[in-house]
Amino acid sequence: MGNYEIKEFGARGDGYTPATSSIQKAIDICSEKGGGRVVCGSGIFRTGSLVLKSNVELTLEPGCRVVGSEDLKDYLDLETAGFYGGKSPEKSRNALLLAVEAENIALTGQGEINGSGMAFYDLKTADENGKLAKPPTPRPRIIMFYRCRNVLIKDLTFRDAACWTIWLMRCENVHIQRLKIFSNRRMRNIDGIDIDACRQITVSDCLMDTEDDCIAVRSIQQLYDSPAICEDVAITNCIFRTQCNGIRVGCPGDGEIRNCVFSNLIISDSTNGLLIQNPEYYLPPGNSGSADIHDLVFANLVISCRKHPLAVTVDPGIKLKRLADITFQNIKVVSSGGPILLQGSPETVLRNISLHHIEMKTCSDQSLICRWCENITWHDCRLK
Repeated sequence: MGNYEIKEFGARGDGYTPATSSIQKAIDICSEKGGGRVVCGSGIFRTGSLVLKSNVELTLEPGCRVVGSEDLKDYLDLETAGFYGGKSPEKSRNALLLAVEAENIALTGQGEINGSGMAFYDLKTADENGKLAKPPTPRPRIIMFYRCRNVLIKDLTFRDAACWTIWLMRCENVHIQRLKIFSNRRMRNIDGIDIDACRQITVSDCLMDTEDDCIAVRSIQQLYDSPAICEDVAITNCIFRTQCNGIRVGCPGDGEIRNCVFSNLIISDSTNGLLIQNPEYYLPPGNSGSADIHDLVFANLVISCRKHPLAVTVDPGIKLKRLADITFQNIKVVSSGGPILLQGSPETVLRNISLHHIEMKTCSDQSLICRWCENITWHDCRLK
């Protein structure tokens, strides 16, 4: 278990010379010899897709920047049995860092990974606010890990992804610590971390400033050949700023999402704070509602937002398997727009939702809306 310096494999940190083959060779040899650390020293390393292998820790030392290629041809698609990549959100299944069924892998260090996101947008499409149109071609994410186990990602800075920054799919025992994630708000669909059909996931002590959702917890059933279940997820001690939602949980065409805890979070400058939204326009073709979302806890949060601080909703006509057993407690809210919204539908009644110790200041003419609900508990909720 040794160290493998990428410069010894020919990588040049000059910001121009492609380093893809050199870094990949270091990863491959490290894995073949039983594992160890692939070390990226100081410099700017421009690269296309890299595939992380079992028992390899990829370390970016201080002063290291790994910069994604600006040419889509340099990126690999994630293709593997059981994954229907053609149905991937945003029509994109490629990434700068890929791993498939790898074990004992890690991304660590004080360096930066930059997705070169603006290279995939047409600057001529900017609207009056500078927001760019969604490109017609796929945009690479920075990380896509599929069916990986025993994963550690810590201390790195991620900047300017062209699409979602980190997408974990069907992974198990993943620990994410002390990341900094920054996205350019002129781009589109730039999530921080998407946790999809995974189990035993922790995210802690992270700082994110994103264009889209900071954290999304999903179980995107249409992508997989077997039931999608996302469970045992803990998000804690993080600070989120976003143009969109601090936390999103589920969509109506998902599988099961259960046993998730979100605690000790600050969400600021967001449109919505916490969103469990099930609109008709998110349904896959032929699906009238399949999500089973239950046993969630949101505790010790400070939220400032322009619209809904907390929203649990289902559009009329959508019949979910379940949307129930959700606790909100010790939450302080400042909202310049919408109310706390608990709105089921005749087909999907929200059940067993508790709000304890909620303090809300809002300039909206409505503070709380509750429709198509059963067994809602309110305790010590203060509205100003």
